[in-house]
Amino acid sequence: MATNIRDLFRRPIVAITAITLLTAALSLHRLGAAEVCGANEAIEGVFVQQMVEHGHYLFPLENGRAPMYKPPLFHWTGAVLDRVVGITQVTAFNLRLPSALYATAAAALVMLLAYSTIGFDVAILSGLILASSYQFISQARVGRVDMTLTFYETAVLFTFLWWLWRRDTLYAPGAGWRGAVAVDWIKYLFALSIGLAVLSKGPVGAILPLTAIIVFVWLERRLRDATALLTPGSVLLAVVISSSWYLACFFGRQMGFLHRQIEAENFGRFFGSLGTMRFSYYLKPILLNSAPFSVLIPLAVAYAMYRWCRGTRPFDRAAPIRTGELEQGEKPPAAVVLFAIFWIVTVAFFWTAAYKRRAYLLPVWPSATILIGWWLVAVARTSALGRVSGLILRAAATLALAIIGFNFFYLPRHEIRQCGADSMRPAAEQILRVVGPDDPLYFYGGDIELAPLIFYLRRDLPIIDGKLGEAPPGYVLVPAKRWPSLQKDALDLEPVLGAGSGANELILLHRGKAYACR
Repeated sequence: MATNIRDLFRRPIVAITAITLLTAALSLHRLGAAEVCGANEAIEGVFVQQMVEHGHYLFPLENGRAPMYKPPLFHWTGAVLDRVVGITQVTAFNLRLPSALYATAAAALVMLLAYSTIGFDVAILSGLILASSYQFISQARVGRVDMTLTFYETAVLFTFLWWLWRRDTLYAPGAGWRGAVAVDWIKYLFALSIGLAVLSKGPVGAILPLTAIIVFVWLERRLRDATALLTPGSVLLAVVISSSWYLACFFGRQMGFLHRQIEAENFGRFFGSLGTMRFSYYLKPILLNSAPFSVLIPLAVAYAMYRWCRGTRPFDRAAPIRTGELEQGEKPPAAVVLFAIFWIVTVAFFWTAAYKRRAYLLPVWPSATILIGWWLVAVARTSALGRVSGLILRAAATLALAIIGFNFFYLPRHEIRQCGADSMRPAAEQILRVVGPDDPLYFYGGDIELAPLIFYLRRDLPIIDGKLGEAPPGYVLVPAKRWPSLQKDALDLEPVLGAGSGANELILLHRGKAYACR
């Protein structure tokens, strides 16, 4: 091993810990510097506020009327973290903190899995590549549910492989009850991961990894072994956890939540009632969302499946490092095959769906980095490249470290620039100097996204319809660009404040009794 990547890191535990801490630093560095400007992140922030600041843990509403778009595991995680450290107000930093922590945990999980099932070189490469992934780290810095789903889908795959490996090594003739117990509890961890994946973003959290696992055990002719996972206890645990919040909605007669979750968000997005994207939408995200390493993923997937088809005997983890990529007839490691299948299943599923988003492919990234690491090590150790194998692996590690260094400084600045003049925080601060916590406040003329404003106002902002002059007593916000055309209908509503700037500039009106400026 004198000429490969092991020279960069002498001890596995030190290397894995160092890269995990590096991922944490990338995710947490200036995490709250950019304000909450995006509508999607702001909506999640409003739901977390409802939990942390108002105690609405099961059925929070956006602006007093709109149910949650996703199941609440991400929001619960944020609420628990805030409760543990005594935080009573949601800020940009603690809204995004769950994503950063889930990303860090996913990085550690990936390296531990790669080290235990394939080898040290692949573990370190996969950790560095994951930390250098633009999509992965940028999503780790956003307060949305996608990183929560990514961690638990990875955990489903990890616990399955762990169970399979422990079953092969311990649940064997002569192992006795100790081997059975050592394997048996892992199936419950597997079931727990499935349930939490569903609570992260809905049934898709279980459908995709379980489909990949079913295809894997079928191809490997291990259906009988895999059925050992489906004991009454493990199945019951997965069903209870995954359905718990949905059942709470049903028995709590919160049908609006179920309608939005299942009919609108799941079926609506897949079949196109919420919009459609062109068929070629994912070509660019697949190849370029974390270039240059993302370009290698389709190659690594194709190579893994090719070697599996050509192989005639299992990968031997205990065998010494060889000079060739794989011994003649040897299959890739089980983890590599499963992750290649998972990538194919996930990409095919979302490519088929009518509504597409780049973040939908985020859950494949942790396992995909293991594929890339394995492929690079396999290619580097071919007989033709044997003399420069160390150079190839060092170059990959050095490139990943260079990208990590760049992203450490670039991402926070990019996030701040991206928000730019779209921040609603200054407008909210100006409004709150005039409008007291008990004063009525409404919005009229809704052609701007209100979620960021509601997040910084920390209160509902009821939308009124009809004629502006018929607004109830209190304060009314209207878009500044619409105010000239609305003045004739305003009657006794008078401007008291111009808040914000640019496209989001607002005019604050009031009527009724005199309100003191605060």
